[in-house]
Amino acid sequence: MAILYLHRIVESLYILVVFILQFSSLQFPSLGYTFPDKYFINCGSDSNVSESGRVYVGESNLGTSFVSSHSEKSESAAPSPLYQTARIFRSESWYEFSIDANATYLVRLHFFPFSFPSNLSSARFNVSVPGFWLSQNFDGGDHTNNNSALVKEFFMHIPTSTIKITFRPLPSSLAFVNAIELFIVPLNLIADQVARFTLDNRGVLSTYTGLYSRVLETKHRLNVGGQTTNDTLLRKWIPDDSYLVYPGNAHNHPAYKGQIPYHVHDDSGGPNATRYTAPSDVYGTAKESRNASASAEDIQLFNITWALPVEKNIDHLLRLHFCDYWSPSSGLLFFQLSIYDNQVMPVNNDGNVSKVVPSPYYYDFMVRSDNSGFMRVSVIPNASATIINAFLNGLEIMKVIETSSSVSDGQESNSRHISLPVVLGSVLGGLVLLFVVVLLGFLCRLRMRKEKPVENSDWLPIPVTAGGSSHSRLTDGTSLGSPLPNINLGLKIPLIDLQLATKNFHASQIIGKGGFGNVYKGVLRNGEIAAVKRSQPGSGQGLPEFQTEIMVLSKIRHRHLVSLIGYCDERFEMILVYEYMEKGTLRDHLYNTKLPTLSWKQRLEICIGAARGLCYLHKGAAGGIIHRDVKSTNILLDENLVAKVADFGLSRSGPLDTQPYVSTGVKGTFGYLDPEYFRSQQLTEKSDVYSFGVVLLEVLCARAVIDPSLPREQINLAEWGMLCKNKGILQEIIDPSIKDQIDQNSLRKFSETVEKCLQEDGCDRPSMGDVLWDLEYALQLQRGANAIPREPYEDSSSSLSVSLQLPNVRRLPSLSTLSEADDSIVRGDESDNAADSVFSQLKIDDAR
Repeated sequence: MAILYLHRIVESLYILVVFILQFSSLQFPSLGYTFPDKYFINCGSDSNVSESGRVYVGESNLGTSFVSSHSEKSESAAPSPLYQTARIFRSESWYEFSIDANATYLVRLHFFPFSFPSNLSSARFNVSVPGFWLSQNFDGGDHTNNNSALVKEFFMHIPTSTIKITFRPLPSSLAFVNAIELFIVPLNLIADQVARFTLDNRGVLSTYTGLYSRVLETKHRLNVGGQTTNDTLLRKWIPDDSYLVYPGNAHNHPAYKGQIPYHVHDDSGGPNATRYTAPSDVYGTAKESRNASASAEDIQLFNITWALPVEKNIDHLLRLHFCDYWSPSSGLLFFQLSIYDNQVMPVNNDGNVSKVVPSPYYYDFMVRSDNSGFMRVSVIPNASATIINAFLNGLEIMKVIETSSSVSDGQESNSRHISLPVVLGSVLGGLVLLFVVVLLGFLCRLRMRKEKPVENSDWLPIPVTAGGSSHSRLTDGTSLGSPLPNINLGLKIPLIDLQLATKNFHASQIIGKGGFGNVYKGVLRNGEIAAVKRSQPGSGQGLPEFQTEIMVLSKIRHRHLVSLIGYCDERFEMILVYEYMEKGTLRDHLYNTKLPTLSWKQRLEICIGAARGLCYLHKGAAGGIIHRDVKSTNILLDENLVAKVADFGLSRSGPLDTQPYVSTGVKGTFGYLDPEYFRSQQLTEKSDVYSFGVVLLEVLCARAVIDPSLPREQINLAEWGMLCKNKGILQEIIDPSIKDQIDQNSLRKFSETVEKCLQEDGCDRPSMGDVLWDLEYALQLQRGANAIPREPYEDSSSSLSVSLQLPNVRRLPSLSTLSEADDSIVRGDESDNAADSVFSQLKIDDAR
């Protein structure tokens, strides 16, 4: 009886903790983006006014927290009602706003320096948000003679619950503002990670990460080939004609009749455009080459070039919009994109999104401006295309504003405005929570002494009516609105279990970070240590990658593939739980690390393990799977240094028997990306083989695959490594720590394998089965003529073990058709047809 009573007490307390934890971390993002109704402020006025179809609310009518100090209002006879009033500041003052969610926001500040009754043209001031100067030394006189307002537009990721916009008059001057807009923008409108173009590297692209920790200021937004238009986010697009360098080379293509169709969800990431990326008016107009009929020798002379004024030697986000709405089908038109006269990449029609024409898409580049004060962008026709043309639909340039130590982060001033009841409530709430948790722990320990642990608890999180805590993205519907079939619900883990396992996702538990989000170390209820990967709002990866990872890993199991323990999709969370890999990534052990150096034999064994995992993906898994993001950070090591391939968010089902490839937008990581796939957008298993070849070279040389600090010819490891091999000097770039360990026969076989993997044409590359054979052979050559028995954790099922006992084994037939069926565990329906039906859903094209 006492035990039953104790059980009820513990259950009640557990439910209380669940409620508190869920309530404390509750977020309510919408399923789809809806244009917000706040904040649009008519500064210096108590009246509401309408402008561009939007109501700007008078300051006294704001129904939320609003702070402005040391200010006065003034009125004028400006033509627009929005600019007939202004809030004037004689000393440092601010507006403070409450924020609904941790997300990216758009801030617009309107300035119209009227001269009566106050002369605002004499205003000199700075504007800031915590950590950033939005404007310094603003001079109202610079805009006096223009009869329109100056609108400054910024994008910023706001992680806090409030944001303060501060106006600081310069000595003996004043500050003012006529109107303020502040509202959340669609998820993934701006990505945290983009491609980095560096002029010094002659167009070689790398990766830039960290846009969410910067502020972006809009400098140019062009409707190329079109007229001035506004979009649903109230952004203004203007014609591009005044920025053309060679106007005679281009002309406007007739506008598209009707609305441009968008093929992806509002919250999807690039390069697929949504209706919020740019409006139909932009994608339905274009500048195209006027000289498409020129000869093949002269065609590249007829490029279209735009030169736009920018600040010198400053990072800028360049966004280019494309939509071919006149070709009869996709894939017929491709041309070259150039920045600062350096060819960057081929633009291959609009197959990135759909085989249907038209389909809008865009590309983002981080570009550092040069000393000229202009940014030059060109599109160049390609004489080998079926349709010889080059075009552009839209162009945006945003200046990257870095953090400044001279601007307060706002934490101290914000704390002064927290009311006493809020402080007391927080303290008391924290004490109550601490008491409940301690008491719960004590009672649980007492109960465990009297009873055996319960493996499958019946306790479930309490549904929270506001927002729906048990909402499931996977079972309720995908981003396209339909339920995801065949998802393995048996792998679902309650959110409360993961909160308790990771100390409510405490920063101390973080063991890694990636494009998807943070990875936490957690201890599950059964005592198992796990890696918990939790998505973050606006991350490079989204729902499609989350779905793909679950569907791939819930259907296959192999000792060289990281195992999925479970997932959670409650309350709009996207969390994946994997087996914990104690030794981290292969990359962690190769360079820029304090970890012990891996021996050559260890490196070979790791490469062999990864090859086995990839070989099983390609041929052993039902239907075949292409990983699409093979790299050293996606090869993880357990406590015995056994390699396991991870991160299947970009995976695609392999080509069917009726076609040799899968047509898809290019996804992957610079430096590892198959050049043939990059050019043709035709994905095959050989794309993984190329990426794995880069990994092999990375293992041999222990250096980054892209290193902009090196001389030009050495920046790209794949190109540099093959150049050295062809010159017979590969020995010179091998990791010095293992040079003396490598048997020359083993090195020869290994380098031959790398060379075959990195062939330009995919048809010349070996299968993963052949690569595995060669690596096993290289290991046996390293071990010598007498084969060493396998370690207990190695595969014992490989058919190669007998034939590789001698180093002079003759070449066996291709092993690409072999699979490791004894290593796999298929969950659910084990039929090939069922698996094919699952993987046919993996046609994802969202950005990484």
